[in-house]
Amino acid sequence: MTSDVFRIGGDLEVRRLGFGAMHLPADPGPGRENALAVARRAVELGVTLIDTAYMYGGGGNEELLAEALHPYPKDLLVTTKIGLERSGPAGEWELDGRPEMLRGQVDNALRRLRVERIELLQLHRIDPKTPLADQVGALRELREAGKIGRIGLSEVTVDELRQAQRVAPIASVQNRYNLLDREHEPVLAACEEDGIAFLPWRTVAWGKSGADAEVAAVAAELDATPTQIALAWLLGHSPVMLPIPGTARIAHLEENVAAAGIELSEAQRERLDGLAERAA
Repeated sequence: MTSDVFRIGGDLEVRRLGFGAMHLPADPGPGRENALAVARRAVELGVTLIDTAYMYGGGGNEELLAEALHPYPKDLLVTTKIGLERSGPAGEWELDGRPEMLRGQVDNALRRLRVERIELLQLHRIDPKTPLADQVGALRELREAGKIGRIGLSEVTVDELRQAQRVAPIASVQNRYNLLDREHEPVLAACEEDGIAFLPWRTVAWGKSGADAEVAAVAAELDATPTQIALAWLLGHSPVMLPIPGTARIAHLEENVAAAGIELSEAQRERLDGLAERAA
């Protein structure tokens, strides 16, 4: 049985099943009140890793989490992402990894989250217009200045991860990955090799896993939902896996968190392991 906790960067302990805040609406109104309740319920259920980003509402998601949870519980990690900025007449999001932009975005994230240090700061995407070493180097300098504790990357290849590691220690990688989509298996293997946390997003294939007969069959055998089976499979697939399923509904949140208590048999896991080839 694998551990239900992981130490990011070797020292920052979190429960492996986290929460992605992307779907929480930050605009005023009933939706916001519900979003505040969902964030608070996540912590009540024992979640200690919450993922957000500047891109989620232009910082509004970060402010929402601060309103819901600040002062934060001692064991709670709120990790955010930077590296995109609005530009053009329509305000489209574009990659921007210039060091001066990253420094400004970190300062703004610190203010919105109401903290003096972000314990895990992730680069949302690598900007191809800016040398990778400059982008990671800026984050290294911010870490040395005490504004961030650990550096993470998102949507990277093995080669990009290795390049970044030559500039600074990398504590986490956040790539798209789920039961039916394992394109980034080589990146996961590289993370396992170096003890790097792997935070898969789109953890349940946006509901597609529930339409698979094999997943539905295993769910029925364990009196669980297909979503829970998809999350349980992720947790058992690798000890560095830290899924961050997101939702704006408390009932769905509770369903997700309960997946941490589901144990797949070896035979069930073997049946699920073969699904990626069929889905390709």
